[in-house]
Amino acid sequence: MQLAAFARRVARAGAKPMSDDVVGFSFLADSKIPVWYLKPGETIFKEGETAKELYVIQSGQVEIQLGNRLLATLEANDIFGEMALLDSAPRSATAIAKTDVALVPISKKDFLTLVGRAPTFALDIMSMMARRLRAANKAI
Repeated sequence: MQLAAFARRVARAGAKPMSDDVVGFSFLADSKIPVWYLKPGETIFKEGETAKELYVIQSGQVEIQLGNRLLATLEANDIFGEMALLDSAPRSATAIAKTDVALVPISKKDFLTLVGRAPTFALDIMSMMARRLRAANKAI
């Protein structure tokens, strides 16, 4: 199923209430967008690069690093790379496959389509980003 059709299905499902529950982005991982397969140690993107898409982890683990510092280890149905799509700034960290990983890339155009057709998707992204920011603040 193409992402636009998928976005229509998500929009028809109706708004769900925001809560402290972890937001699942598995619906993106289950879309019919071509999947990228990477081996452990392969770089997905580097800090400072221009962003063209965000990623949904279909399977495996991805490490987010800033220099030699590990910021996070992400797993199936997590998304990453969204910040650079939102503010058009260069990538703020490096993403590396920790294990064999399958990624679903979501272009900026498809991201904006999702937000336009399913506004709760934007709220889910903001909720996830707020949780990550709170966790980063606690780590300081």
